[in-house]
Amino acid sequence: MIGWKSDKRWSDKFLPEIKRNLGEHLIGEPPIEEDQERNTDLVVLRMEAVRIGCRIRRNKYLEKYGGEFTIRAGRPSGVKTELTKVIEGWGNYFFYGFSNIEDTGLSKWSLCDLNVFRLWFNRQLFSGGDLGFNKKNKDNSSSFLAFKFCQLPNEFIIAKEG
Repeated sequence: MIGWKSDKRWSDKFLPEIKRNLGEHLIGEPPIEEDQERNTDLVVLRMEAVRIGCRIRRNKYLEKYGGEFTIRAGRPSGVKTELTKVIEGWGNYFFYGFSNIEDTGLSKWSLCDLNVFRLWFNRQLFSGGDLGFNKKNKDNSSSFLAFKFCQLPNEFIIAKEG
């Protein structure tokens, strides 16, 4: 748990920048009639909870792994993983990025639609298609499935930078 707390503290410092980026893509400007008749300058298209998973990787991985994303798929402890939660239907969006060299901001990121991912993943399961490739942490504390962005449908990526 100590490693998790340290990693969480490190990645949480990027939350203000992540929130700014999400605001640009998840909050929209309504038609002029909304402003004129309903006192509305901005709209969020959904009123229920919108769940966004975030994962930031260190810059040293950008060059080698910049074209892919990973989702935790296994833990020796049996604790439910991100992949299980996503497949169960949790999460609307996934924000995945890499820090800059100084660890003061983001150098590359993608905002992804988890509904598109779930549909693609289930189709791959059904057809026996490629489900990414397995990776393990060096300390064997967890395993991941890695997916190349180019493998998924174009509508998976809602917005990106870098």
